[in-house]
Amino acid sequence: MDLLETYRRSLAEFTDRVGQVGPGQWSEPTPCPGWDVRKLVNHVVSEDRWSVALLAGRTIDQVGDRYEGDQLGADPVRIAREAAAQAELAATHPGALDTTVHLSIGETPAKEYLHQLLAEHLVHGWDLAVAIGADPRMDADAVHECARWFAERMSDYQRGQLVRPGVDVPADADEQDRLIAAFGRDPDWAPA
Repeated sequence: MDLLETYRRSLAEFTDRVGQVGPGQWSEPTPCPGWDVRKLVNHVVSEDRWSVALLAGRTIDQVGDRYEGDQLGADPVRIAREAAAQAELAATHPGALDTTVHLSIGETPAKEYLHQLLAEHLVHGWDLAVAIGADPRMDADAVHECARWFAERMSDYQRGQLVRPGVDVPADADEQDRLIAAFGRDPDWAPA
């Protein structure tokens, strides 16, 4: 399946899950140590906003601290949907994926960056789903594309401490559970 389509699906799934957050669930814990639901959603919204700027050719210095702090305001669901829509527009702009983006790790092909964003939305979408008790199943094509991409990078990500150490899963675990485990999450995680 096409990278752009899997990215779009990951955006849609994430924002659908944000829409399922109940009024009393924003302070619930997530599988991300130290992050409650609001912090997790805020992180992804910030990433979506960054992606618009970076895919437009801006550098980290040019963006500055514009996306630090609370991005959600009083209406987190609306803000998350707007940020995702803007991120999708930036990624689908003609020629956007043929460019180079300026990341903290250096110049990066836009397609590589889009894979990183795909992983961001899938993994944090799973985090959000299990934190609020929603269905954690993710789009199988998006999971497959992300797993294929991450298999070649997992050692580098772990060595650079960009992800937590992988979690062991049974040999018969499905692709989604293996992907979640590769990103350092226990596929059986549940709120305490």
